[in-house]
Amino acid sequence: MASNTPIETVIRPIKGWQLLNFSELFRYRDLFYFMVVRDIKVLYKQTVLGFLWAVLNPFFSMVVFTVVFGNLAGVPSDGVPYAIFSFAGLLPWTYFAQSMQNSTNSLVQARNIFTKVYFPRLLIPMTPVIAKLVDFLIAFAMLGAMMIYYKVTPTWDALYLPVLIIIMILSAAGIGMILSAMAVQYRDIRFAMTFLTQLLMYAAPVVWPASLIEEKFGSLAYRLYGLYPPAGVIEGFRAALIGTRPMPWELLMFSSISAVALFIIGALYFRRMERVFADVA
Repeated sequence: MASNTPIETVIRPIKGWQLLNFSELFRYRDLFYFMVVRDIKVLYKQTVLGFLWAVLNPFFSMVVFTVVFGNLAGVPSDGVPYAIFSFAGLLPWTYFAQSMQNSTNSLVQARNIFTKVYFPRLLIPMTPVIAKLVDFLIAFAMLGAMMIYYKVTPTWDALYLPVLIIIMILSAAGIGMILSAMAVQYRDIRFAMTFLTQLLMYAAPVVWPASLIEEKFGSLAYRLYGLYPPAGVIEGFRAALIGTRPMPWELLMFSSISAVALFIIGALYFRRMERVFADVA
């Protein structure tokens, strides 16, 4: 006979510094899937243009950058039309910026949920990181159309695109975990995100080539610049897709190390602060 004894689950707070609990995350994979799908649907629900908004944001930025930096300021574009040069940089940057912003605000927006029922809190900031990949793929299709228009052929280095995307995801997830955990306690973080995003964008080689760093400050500064993860990813995208320069392996090495470190530090910090989320939210 089957036992009617109820199963009791005891949830204890995390002690010390712990990394991800992969077995627990795997058990809640269905919830994570539905959270990602919900994010995608809610974003474009009852909109006239729908998924075109994923293209319009980087497209209008490309137009402004082309007029201001390409035509007026004469910023070098490594021998290709500035429009495709800037869009190739905006493609990974837009994903990084939007994922970081949405992850930062995710816990504060979902406080009415995680204060009432238990599930791995890490699913909340990770949801926009995965959901924004849909926007990334749509914008990637537009870049492909631009490459056909400008008769630009991708290089064999395009085979490394999955690696570049992984670096992009790890860095966005790491920063998102850190800032989302901080935003629960310090609501100023949300208001500072607009300023921080603009600062990080102009620090990234979106509107200018990273080679300017080496020309003006030397090879050491160029290598250290790779510690900023979007730098290596953006230059890698340009090298792989439009062939402006050889694949920047030095930048990518430092960007990879930095992205992995950010992800580990973000996971440790998030897990450390997770036990107080319900109290301060």
